[in-house]
Amino acid sequence: MILTDIMKFIESEYKVINNTPCEICGGDYEADQLEILLIDDVPFDVCQCSCCNCGHEKTFEFYAPFVTENDLKNITNLN
Repeated sequence: MILTDIMKFIESEYKVINNTPCEICGGDYEADQLEILLIDDVPFDVCQCSCCNCGHEKTFEFYAPFVTENDLKNITNLN
């Protein structure tokens, strides 16, 4: 996957976050923390978000096909 493909993928993640209203007040979510995690040995881009209005927290998980085998080794070594 080339860099422009990765950027389009990440941009689509932010579109999902920006178009998801807060379950509590209907406000907008803002990304607080991004990280790549392995969930059942599958790489995911995990985004911790909080509502700009009420502070409600929500975690978004997106499959991360842009993570290479070398990236997986580095992630595994961190755990």
